[in-house]
Amino acid sequence: MEVQGKIKMVGETQSFGSNGFRKREIVVTTEEQYPQHILVEFVQDKTDLLNSYSVGQNVKVSINLRGREWVNPQGETKYFNSIQGWRIEAVQDGGSAGMPPVPPTDAFEPASSLNEDDHDDLPF
Repeated sequence: MEVQGKIKMVGETQSFGSNGFRKREIVVTTEEQYPQHILVEFVQDKTDLLNSYSVGQNVKVSINLRGREWVNPQGETKYFNSIQGWRIEAVQDGGSAGMPPVPPTDAFEPASSLNEDDHDDLPF
């Protein structure tokens, strides 16, 4: 899956526990009618992928959804979800990644053999 939008925040790398677990968070704001602020975690060696990105850049982030089950001391089962990034790439402004550029309108020649008397058979 992918999330595409503008970087709103890039966090610092955090380390946890004695085994050196590392995590770094980024917030990507989608560019749609109702923008969403999506928090994506990068863990371990993937935290370094964020070094060359900054606030305001348009990016596409490849993600995995992660879910965990936890039983608290009272015996209640709780579920947690996270969004984990594994790749990030810059995209052109406007989010047209993968689309060929549109040629300028003056690159097209005007129609020269247009006859107003010709009947078209289009139903609309």
